[in-house]
Amino acid sequence: MKLSKIKEILPTLEHVEFQLENGTFVPEHFHVTEVGQINKIFIDCGGVIRNEKVVNFQLWNADDYEHRLKPTKLLNIIKLSEEKLGMEDAEIEVEYQIDTIGKYDLDFNGKTFVLKSKTTACLAQDACGIPVEKQKIKLSALNNASCTPNSGCC
Repeated sequence: MKLSKIKEILPTLEHVEFQLENGTFVPEHFHVTEVGQINKIFIDCGGVIRNEKVVNFQLWNADDYEHRLKPTKLLNIIKLSEEKLGMEDAEIEVEYQIDTIGKYDLDFNGKTFVLKSKTTACLAQDACGIPVEKQKIKLSALNNASCTPNSGCC
């Protein structure tokens, strides 16, 4: 989800709720402790220089059980971050700690924001020697009329 999309959604909500893909909710008393832009410049295993930018939200649970972040408050934090940091309209990455700090993509299911698990991938598969998986086809599924019994093709 891009920053522009969350800015469209927030004014339509009464509450800001986050949940993991498995249905577990982030406790209601979470805080958004950081909103920023992360610029990552790196070289992939094929030698290509890459530049990625994401908008970063960090969620944190405190012992402040009376805290409830309102949609307008989060929207104001986002607007201030855009103004002061010059943030671009990039994909949002959420940091949230369960056992260790995890990074998640963000989605919306119509009611709550969903923290989607991220995975790693090779960005230069053609350059690092990973064989392409061949598509498996059942020979019986091939409809080759030119190769029939007694046709002489085999």
